[in-house]
Amino acid sequence: MKPMNDTEISEFLLLGFAEDPELQPLIFALFLSMYLVTVLGNLLIILATISDSHLHTPMYFFLSNLSFVDICFTSTTVPKMLVNIQTQSKAIAYAGCITQIHFFVLLIELDILLLTVMAYDRYVAICHPLHYMVIMKLHLCGLLILMSWVVSILYALLQSLMVLRLSFCRDLEIPHFFCELNYVVQLACSDTFLNEVVIYVAAILLGGGTLTGILYSYYKIVSSIRAISSAQGRYKAFSTCASHLSVVSLFYCTSLGVYLSSAVTQNSRSTSTASVMYTVVTPMLNPFIYSLRNQDLKSALRRLFERER
Repeated sequence: MKPMNDTEISEFLLLGFAEDPELQPLIFALFLSMYLVTVLGNLLIILATISDSHLHTPMYFFLSNLSFVDICFTSTTVPKMLVNIQTQSKAIAYAGCITQIHFFVLLIELDILLLTVMAYDRYVAICHPLHYMVIMKLHLCGLLILMSWVVSILYALLQSLMVLRLSFCRDLEIPHFFCELNYVVQLACSDTFLNEVVIYVAAILLGGGTLTGILYSYYKIVSSIRAISSAQGRYKAFSTCASHLSVVSLFYCTSLGVYLSSAVTQNSRSTSTASVMYTVVTPMLNPFIYSLRNQDLKSALRRLFERER
């Protein structure tokens, strides 16, 4: 195929999930419902933590930031897919595709870093409870959030610039519902060795490094909980980190499952369907997981609704 210069590329084609036109209204309704639930649920978490003084603690400060990132993360992919279904178009502009890659990479990395920061917060709260408020000062919490944003922005900028240097052929069909970085790189006609090196090195350093930090934090947490003599004390300590552990497990299991299955199978359609789990379903479930057994958050939401009425 004849290579095309970046300036000649006008658009990519997002193939989505199904070719059958009869399934498109069902897919549209399903994803619109999940998107609205995601935005509403995470927005309620943010409003509750801002409006209730009882939730002005480091844990809920990080949680409100995670909710904000989840709203932005889902908004990077789902609205464009809904527009394409509604207009019966599969096209996404070249600039729009690069922009989508940039924000998707930025926000998924920010999600991972925030989960790591929250694991550290739980480690300090359980392993060093008497020094918790001394260690987790507002200054440190703000610094951790700022560092997470800076690292994510720089990493996303690197990946975006690496894609911009590529030349593409006339086959510009992406077997996904959004511009996924690996699929776009695979479409290039020019040499992609450097892109693949950057992707894998970043996955090892950023993905593996954060996962190691989370696992170490929970190793220390479990060790501290086992040292507690009373069963009630162990239950109370574990309940403070159970929600975060559930969210981490859901996110990592689904994302790792998608990329491991994509390495084994060549069916890109099934891989794109499975990726819905960590791109759409996980951000939607996070508010329910955090509020299900959290009495403080449920009480804050109840007071928020009573104030509105």
